[in-house]
Amino acid sequence: MRVMRPHYLDDSGQVCYVIVNPGGAYLGADLFLLDVEVQDSASLLLTTQSATKVYRTPGSFAEQRMVLRLGEGARLELMPDQLIAYREASYRQWTSVTLRPSSSLVMAEVVTPGWSPDGAAFRYEEVRLRNHICVETGAGTELLALDNLLIRPPLHDVTGLGFMEGYSHLGSLVVVDPRVDQALADELHLLTADHRALTGISLTRTVSGTTGLVLRSLSNSTDELNRLLRSCTDLLRGRWYRQGPLDLRKH
Repeated sequence: MRVMRPHYLDDSGQVCYVIVNPGGAYLGADLFLLDVEVQDSASLLLTTQSATKVYRTPGSFAEQRMVLRLGEGARLELMPDQLIAYREASYRQWTSVTLRPSSSLVMAEVVTPGWSPDGAAFRYEEVRLRNHICVETGAGTELLALDNLLIRPPLHDVTGLGFMEGYSHLGSLVVVDPRVDQALADELHLLTADHRALTGISLTRTVSGTTGLVLRSLSNSTDELNRLLRSCTDLLRGRWYRQGPLDLRKH
């Protein structure tokens, strides 16, 4: 993997880095390790050059492990392009986040099924996504969220209740920030009502009071989910940081 030179999307001082996979896709037995630290009071926007494609993985799954560490007052927006799992693909993604009560984290994710020669959807074998988020305080380390998602299409009736409700695409948004509360969750829920997607939001809190939320949305369109997640993140950017809508200028 490669990281392109830093650039700035506006005059806020937030730096943007783009991760590039020169190979173009993840293949069987590939293992990608990413370690990111955002130091005290720093602000980072991390994205990818294009969609993460997972092709056939005979013999062994492809895997990505990411470790994120945020210091006091640090801010991280993780905004990758969609993950596309193609026919007979098996993929595992493990993300470990450690932050402080004053840190601000926004992570977005879209999972879509790739093209299949016979036109059928859900031909990938398995997608596992696991987020482990902890908060470091003066009293120790507290678990804020453990989000473990497993999708195995061949084991389910893809049209029946209980497997993505008949939808084909999945979007997720994780937000951790001292300003997260029920009023924000309600506002985001109203915002998602303007989109053609089935959406739910859950709040989470540590014993010491650090707050976060997880949004999950189902749809049949990558573009629809990208628009939905972008509308949510743009609301946060404008309200919390006085920044305009995100424009990654990839095209």
